[in-house]
Amino acid sequence: MQSSWQATFSERRDAIAARPIAELLACPPAIGNLLNASAECIEFVVGDVIFHQNDICQGLYVVVSGQLLRKTARIDSRLTLGTVRAGELVELAAMLGDVRHTYTLAAQTNGTVMRLPKPSLLRAFQSYPPMRMQLLEELAREVSRAYAQCCAARQAGVRRRNMNSAIV
Repeated sequence: MQSSWQATFSERRDAIAARPIAELLACPPAIGNLLNASAECIEFVVGDVIFHQNDICQGLYVVVSGQLLRKTARIDSRLTLGTVRAGELVELAAMLGDVRHTYTLAAQTNGTVMRLPKPSLLRAFQSYPPMRMQLLEELAREVSRAYAQCCAARQAGVRRRNMNSAIV
């Protein structure tokens, strides 16, 4: 039997779970045809950089195959932000808001990404505004997932410190 806290946590986790790409890009056939016609497949090999931090965003990226690593440089330090795998959208924030990439995306394995070019996406948003809202909602879920991971990591650190002090 789940406690009310566990049930609430489970509901929150379900609410911020990533949505399938087909759901996020659901649109009328004419808009789908526009995006399909403009989609660009970019093949990469280990070590290739898909884009650099501070470059102007060229569109929305969908990882088709392979694994990529997000890295950033902030105030004299370099941080690894995590990996991106097949099926994940990349750089919603840069596409929907600020026009510059906030991190560098580099290949850890060979693979392919599909880029939906910015001009085509902007036309799609004008013709079908709900698509932009669907992507904005996913961006909010992405931020919530990152926050939840930070909280979980912080809690793990607190538990680890408490265990270490109890052992002493």
